[in-house]
Amino acid sequence: MIECKGLVAAFEAADATLKAANVTYKGQHRVGNGLVALFFEGDVSAVKAGIDAGVAAGGKLGQIVSSSVIARPHEDTVKI
Repeated sequence: MIECKGLVAAFEAADATLKAANVTYKGQHRVGNGLVALFFEGDVSAVKAGIDAGVAAGGKLGQIVSSSVIARPHEDTVKI
């Protein structure tokens, strides 16, 4: 997941993530105050590579607040 400040940075981060690796976009959550959390799914190594590319691209247009890759998340984690 990538958390960005600003929708334009989120679009840029999502685009770069999807182009850089074989990952699937799972959705977004607008946290509030301009924060947008983006969610991706795929092989752990592919997601890490995609997230790294997304963070680099999104950081050029806005602020990346945080990023994280959770390998094999518990089924209840996705409900949050």
